[in-house]
Amino acid sequence: MNNMFRKIFIWMGLALAIQVSAQSQSEVEVKTLTLPEVIDLAHEQSLMALMSRHQFRSSYWEFRSHQASTRPELTLEGILPSLNNSMESVIQPDGTEEFVQRSNMKTSLEMQLSQNIALTGGRIFATSVLQRNDNFGQEPPTTYLAYPVSIGFTQPINGYNVFKWDRKIEPLKFEQAKLQYLNTMERVSQQSVRYFFDLALAQINLEVAEKNMANSDTLYQIATGRYQLGTIAENELLQMELSRLNSETSLNESTIDLELRKSRLRSFLGFNEKVSLQLIMPREVPLIEMDFDRTLAEAKENNPEILNMQRQLLEAEQNVAEARSRKGFRGDLFAQFGLSGNDFDLPGAYSNLERQQRLEVGIQVPILDWGMGKGQYRMAQSAEEVVKMDVSQTMIDFDENIFLQVMQFNLQDDQVRIASKADSIADLRYEVTKQRFLIGRIDVLDLNVAQEEKDRSRRDYVESLRNFWNYYYDLRGLTLFDWQKGVKLSEDFDDLLD
Repeated sequence: MNNMFRKIFIWMGLALAIQVSAQSQSEVEVKTLTLPEVIDLAHEQSLMALMSRHQFRSSYWEFRSHQASTRPELTLEGILPSLNNSMESVIQPDGTEEFVQRSNMKTSLEMQLSQNIALTGGRIFATSVLQRNDNFGQEPPTTYLAYPVSIGFTQPINGYNVFKWDRKIEPLKFEQAKLQYLNTMERVSQQSVRYFFDLALAQINLEVAEKNMANSDTLYQIATGRYQLGTIAENELLQMELSRLNSETSLNESTIDLELRKSRLRSFLGFNEKVSLQLIMPREVPLIEMDFDRTLAEAKENNPEILNMQRQLLEAEQNVAEARSRKGFRGDLFAQFGLSGNDFDLPGAYSNLERQQRLEVGIQVPILDWGMGKGQYRMAQSAEEVVKMDVSQTMIDFDENIFLQVMQFNLQDDQVRIASKADSIADLRYEVTKQRFLIGRIDVLDLNVAQEEKDRSRRDYVESLRNFWNYYYDLRGLTLFDWQKGVKLSEDFDDLLD
């Protein structure tokens, strides 16, 4: 069974090598990238970054719509024209009803200037209306009706003021959208780090596999000579042959894994198959010591989750206010004052104007609703209490998460230093062990142990670098703060709208 799997990997490796060779002949572009360059490319052209830009644009236009609703609105409405030629019922002077043929054309224009009042939830307006009626076959054929100016207002009484709550919530939502965009871009950075080190580790694994393959082949040739001289047992020779075969399998697996990791990073960055990526491993990490109090302060000031919790509290309070308005007396006040005139010609319609007033008060009182209004109000109150408790617990978890993240990050530079030292020692130990094996001082088992420790130490070093940058960009995302430069993260949001 093992031989069968080994043959499969060998054939897959050969097929992959042929494919890579064919690609190299078709002018594949090789891009050599560092970690900062990968992050910059991801910010510019990754699908995740492009989607976040469009999400911000959507939030921007939603906020612009809210702003427009708080400003005066000027509208023009008209009927140009309305033609009618039909039999209609007409009441006669004696009270009887007759059907007569009527042919007319009506034309009207209305201009209105209106403004919502956020303080009271009402609305004021001013209108100007002109109507013309042409009665075909009658004398005089044309009449005009004009309302040169008419002003008025509508005002809910003891009602729900949606404008008041929009004025509180909508600006908060837009500020949250700005911070959310920055937070999303940091998540792009975090994903870039993961893909970068996935490929970097695959590169290291391939380098290790190639080196181990060369060493295993050399050592197997030496062991074969010793066996022929009778200085080692057949068991040791078989162990060396098995080690060489395992190295060959590992080489094929590493080759396949490398191409897989390249493909994932290439897709994430928006490149096609004509681009091959080669990474430059960061050898050093910046010396950064994070203070918990400052980190927590930056997180509470900049993290969009904080604004989201504030918005949840406001929306819960808004729901209570709306439910309260529905459970009791409600009314609407409408008042309008203006001038009107009519005549058979246009100038006459604007002469001899008469006053026109209109006042209307509407009420709605629940007399028998079987407690529905009260129940909805109590439900809204309970939901508000749940939101308050949830926000309180979320804030506790938020603080705890910041504390743990800072504590973990502050350990990472030591972890990188230790892993780097261990990598150097393991590499040196392997070379010493190999030389001792060549002179016959140790057996093949000791050599294999040294090789495994060398390979593991190399991978552990790469993992320590990965962990450092993972924790760093996680904290950048939580705080929206550049800890290397010591400045808050920012963005020219106007450029995102182009």
